[in-house]
Amino acid sequence: MTAVVDYNAGNVFSVLCALERLGEKAEVTSDRERILSADRVIFPGVGYAMSAMEELEKRGLADVLTSVKRPFLGICLGMQLMCSFSEEGNTGMLSIVDADVRRFDPSICPKIPHIGWNTAYDLKGPLFEGIKDGSYFFFDHSYYVPLLGSATSAVTSYYGFGYTSALERDNFFGVQFHPEKSGKAGSILLENFLNMEI
Repeated sequence: MTAVVDYNAGNVFSVLCALERLGEKAEVTSDRERILSADRVIFPGVGYAMSAMEELEKRGLADVLTSVKRPFLGICLGMQLMCSFSEEGNTGMLSIVDADVRRFDPSICPKIPHIGWNTAYDLKGPLFEGIKDGSYFFFDHSYYVPLLGSATSAVTSYYGFGYTSALERDNFFGVQFHPEKSGKAGSILLENFLNMEI
């Protein structure tokens, strides 16, 4: 069973539709035991980091998510919440990955948010098996995760400025783009995640 975390900040419907197209029936839940016993966990997110963290704390989910031992995928805001701090509301977050989330500098990236199709390159790790370097994915965000060395599993460039568009640490994976809205490449990525065994 795939658990999709319910915390009032997720792009849940499109994620569920993408999973259904792949033949996967998922359960949307905020129940601690259902999340921890799931075969895999998807942590979607759209919205404001501070509000999202407040909702996670209110539902008692912060400690639950950091305790997941099975494959875990954070999407968009979900990936950012896996980091330790965000400039969006000066918010402390889950600290699954030691990284600060920063706002794009308008002097470097004059169009904020970064919305639309863009490429991901320097792809590595099991999420990207069968996906060509330079494949296009759909993005919608104003904040980004800097390059993290070995924890960065994909890089995207915006106005020539490179940032982490996918990361991994042990059983935890994150993508800044929306695979559920990213056509064939996104579908392959989700299928790779569903087939993971950790």
